[in-house]
Amino acid sequence: MEINFEQYSIIIVNLDPTIGQEIKKTRPCVVISPDEMNRHLGTVVVAPVISSKSDYPTRVVATINRKRSSIAVDQIRAIDKRRIYKVKGKLKPETVIKLKSVIRMAYVD
Repeated sequence: MEINFEQYSIIIVNLDPTIGQEIKKTRPCVVISPDEMNRHLGTVVVAPVISSKSDYPTRVVATINRKRSSIAVDQIRAIDKRRIYKVKGKLKPETVIKLKSVIRMAYVD
């Protein structure tokens, strides 16, 4: 059974193995890639969710799974769909707006 991973879904992902400063272990991530890509490719692009709530400009503070966390836009990566354990929900619309703004600032403008 193939699960569709929609953009801005919160998913549980096994990020190991990693090297150096990459964010590791099994953790929530936010799907960044658009739905069209998610339907047709074997990979999805995600941003890991971390417990740190620092004021770093490439982190988006959000409440995820009832915990105050940060979405690490500086750690975006493509992962194989087989790393995904389950879908846990979706970001709130106001968090999506903040996330899009930080992505635009970090990678586009």
